[in-house]
Parts: sequence; C-alpha cells; structure tokens
Amino acid sequence: MKQYWALLHMNVAGIPMRWGLVLTIVVGVGCAVGVLVSMLAVGAGAQREAMGNVRPDRAVVLSLGAQGDFQSSIPQDTAILIRELPGIRRNAQGKPVAVSQVLVYVQARDTNTGEKIGFALTGVSPGFTDYAPELHVTSGRLFRPGLRELIASNVCVRQYADFARGDKRTMRGGEWEVVGNFNMGKTEGMCQVFADADVLRSAFNHDTYNQVNVMLESPQTFTKLANEIKANPTMHVEVKHEADLTEESMQGLNGMLNFVSYFVGSIMAVAATLGAANSLYAVVDGRRRELATLRALGFRARPIIASVLSESILLAIPGALLGAAVAWILFNGLTASPFGYSFHLAVTPPIVGTGVVWALAIGVVGGLLPALRAVRVPVTTALRAT
Repeated sequence: MKQYWALLHMNVAGIPMRWGLVLTIVVGVGCAVGVLVSMLAVGAGAQREAMGNVRPDRAVVLSLGAQGDFQSSIPQDTAILIRELPGIRRNAQGKPVAVSQVLVYVQARDTNTGEKIGFALTGVSPGFTDYAPELHVTSGRLFRPGLRELIASNVCVRQYADFARGDKRTMRGGEWEVVGNFNMGKTEGMCQVFADADVLRSAFNHDTYNQVNVMLESPQTFTKLANEIKANPTMHVEVKHEADLTEESMQGLNGMLNFVSYFVGSIMAVAATLGAANSLYAVVDGRRRELATLRALGFRARPIIASVLSESILLAIPGALLGAAVAWILFNGLTASPFGYSFHLAVTPPIVGTGVVWALAIGVVGGLLPALRAVRVPVTTALRAT
C-alpha cells in the first residue's frame, strides 16, 4: 500500500506536465458520457410524461388475458356489474366512479407535414371528470351525452388540423363538432380526443367496451376489488393498477429508446476507451526510465498496475462530470415529439449515475493494457539510461 500511494502521488503530481494527454482522456470520456446521458434522458422524459398523471387509487379493468386496451373486450352487461363491485369510490351523488371506455382509430392531418396520421379516439361514459379530475378545460365546454361532440387536448390543436374549438370533423358519415379544448394535468403526452362512449359505439358499430376505469376508495382497496373479480369467473375480466398498465404500454417505446441510447453510447465509449488507452500508452512510454528505475529500487508490479489504473479512473471522473453537466445544460427540459408523443427530456440522478459508472468502466478498460505494459518495462532500461 505504501508503494501504491507513493506511485499514485507521483502520477497525480505529474499531470500538469502532460496536460495535452490528460485533456484527451477527459474530453473523450466526457463526449461518451454526454451522448449516453442525453440519449437516456429521452427515455426518462417519456417515462416521466407517461407517469405524470398516474394515481395509486385508480385501476383499470380489462378482459381476461388482454395484452392491452385495444385487445380487450368487455360486454355492456359486464361493465354494469363492474360498477357495483366493492372497493370503488362513489361521488358526491352516490354514484360509483367507474367509467366505461371504448377506443377507435381515426385519422387526422398533421399541420406540419400535411400527412394523415392515425390516433385513438376515446369514448367515455358519464362521470369521466370524477375519474380524471386533472382534466382542465381551457376553451369551450365538455361534450354533452348523446350528441356527436368532441373535446380535444391542446396537443391535438398544435399537431393536427381541425381540432380547435368550433371546428367540425366528418367521421363515419356524420359531422362531429369540437366543443372544447383541454389540458390533462401536468403532462402533455399524445393527442387525446374524448366523446360520448355510447354515441361512439353506435357510430363505429362497436358492441362492447374496451375497458372500465375505476377510482378506488383507497389504494388498499385494490385487493378487495381484485378478489371480488376473481370470485366471479363468469365476468372474464381482470383488474390492473393504472401504474402497471401505463408501464406496460411504455415498454416498447422505452425498450427501443434504451437500445438506441446504449448502442450509440457503446460506439462512443469504444472511441473514448481507445483514446484513453493511447494517451496512457504515451504516458507510460514517456516514463519508461522512471518506471524501470522504480522496479530496480524494489517497487513491485501490482502497485504499479494499480497506480496506473487509478490514474485512468481518476481522469475519467472529471470527464463523466463534464459530460453529464453538458447534457444537463443542453438537453434537460428540451421538448421532443417522436411519433407524435410530446414530452420533455429529463436528465435524472440515476441517469447521471449510469454515466459515471460508464466513465469508470472506460477508465478501467482504457488503463488496463497500459498498466500491464508499465510493469513490463525491463530494469535494464534504467541502467542504460544511467
């Protein structure tokens, strides 16, 4: 240990004499970490946006075995039975807060590209505002039951044509009027359009609902509701936490974003590792006489290897902090809209921690071969130099 600390002190003390090589390592690691952190911030931002309005006291009932809401099918009589199950909160009028929901795909014209893009139009039964109190009407009013009226989020107004209040849309041979615009809590997300569920089912010839959204009396009553559903197998439905269902729906997007992030980050990491190794090789070559002399004085191989590795790791740390800081300054809070899904990039502490670990790995791999080369410097080199 004494030899190790003495060698490490010598290595650190010699940094001012080789600023060029040191900056090569720091900047290379910083670039690799900055790219990785900024790209992981995309997935973190998408996840934060999706989970922004999720509540622990909300649950979703789907048909048994359905992989998602579009694959789910709940008959009308079953939806009525679900409303009366225990554990579901009741509103001020004593009615259960259970909203039957039907989804249909429609097309809209993108205001930027002019292309037609498909998205889900959602039909909801009465009581939707009790289930989603985060819905805030910014213009106009809510749709009235029994009429062909729509309300569209402000994201729709910005992305697509004919979704502002007062606009009319022709769907399924009928004219639908946009009577209001809204924001959905503290998130923007994707374009959302709501209409009366029964009117939508009739217009699109749907005999069933896709799901039933329920507000629980408390998060703890989820188990009671789940047990009641299991006790009646004739209903052929199952209940899931809103958070679990949201995470499942985000798995595909997050998986793709993380794959791209680590793929590009790995390419940058290889480049940074090679740069660090080349710089450390140059450092070792420049200290051949010094290292051979130390070996002649009795310094062992392991302290020399450990000191070179430690120097590489120490130089990787400021590179990691530099890369994370640049990524936070340039990308944290930046708005992105892939696939029509709007969110803000988020450089979070776990992502920064991943970047630091990434940098340490670069330091270890980049310093290993130069460290091994350092102990292979023959002692005779020092004697010849003398």
